[in-house]
Amino acid sequence: MSAAGFDATAATLQEIVAHLDRALADAREAWLTALDPDATVGAFPGEPVAGGRHRPLRVWVELADRLGLTLRGPRPAGPGRVAIGFARSTPAAAPTGPDDGDDPRERYGAGSTFARLDKREEPGFLLDLAEAFERARLPPRPRVLELGINTGDAIALLLARHPTLAPQVVGVDHSASALAVARARFADRDVALHEADLADLPTLPLGRFDLVLAIGVLQSPGVDDRALLRHVVQERLTPTGAVILGVPNCRYRDGELSHGARMRNFRQPELGLVIKDVAFYRKYLQQHDREVFVTGQHDLFVTGVARASRDLR
Repeated sequence: MSAAGFDATAATLQEIVAHLDRALADAREAWLTALDPDATVGAFPGEPVAGGRHRPLRVWVELADRLGLTLRGPRPAGPGRVAIGFARSTPAAAPTGPDDGDDPRERYGAGSTFARLDKREEPGFLLDLAEAFERARLPPRPRVLELGINTGDAIALLLARHPTLAPQVVGVDHSASALAVARARFADRDVALHEADLADLPTLPLGRFDLVLAIGVLQSPGVDDRALLRHVVQERLTPTGAVILGVPNCRYRDGELSHGARMRNFRQPELGLVIKDVAFYRKYLQQHDREVFVTGQHDLFVTGVARASRDLR
């Protein structure tokens, strides 16, 4: 049977995976026919229903992700049926600067491929970080420090979600071009930006903060995440201060977010290093009298909140 004509309406998921493996061995994309996910809402994935097996759209999205493919469709394919395609995709290259990464400080700068990405457009990042901000229980005029602030997307989200908040923001980043964008973006706000490596944080006279953010920077090359966390907790937080650590658990393929970091010779995500890092952050924050929450999927957020600042009803 041709890839375009594969009828998956009554097939098991195992049969569908086997078909895609065969069809994409020598083709760039493969299409199949399935029941319309909207026709039998409430049935379980793969449950036999009139005409075949029910599968919600989520199953097809997850299947494409886990197989390293890009989803096409669904498109109408007759009464009660849809056509769904799967295409081979290419992992995105590491972000580079405008001169192909000649300056490592500008790898994530304003002229880099990374600058095209706005994580606030990813539902998980938007909702999970917004929830972490709620847990922080900030005072009306908090001091906020962001490590690796880049162009300021996380701060922009904080301001959008809490429009009455009047924070004094301090940002540290080693990309001059990204900081230039952030300065223009927050020109009417109380924002001070410092061009420096995170390793130099202990030498900067910045004071203490009600909230410290470190989103997607602790695993960066050259960053000693353990030493940085110890410094933040012991030297940069107020007694009631909160910390939000963002740990990437994803990568991009053809512009689409894919769950989990891949390792050589592993077809599925290998999460050992992520779990090890998150476990350390959680334990260390708990040892320093923080109530800790770990949330998220594609980006994991470790939120440490001072116990004295929470209502523990």
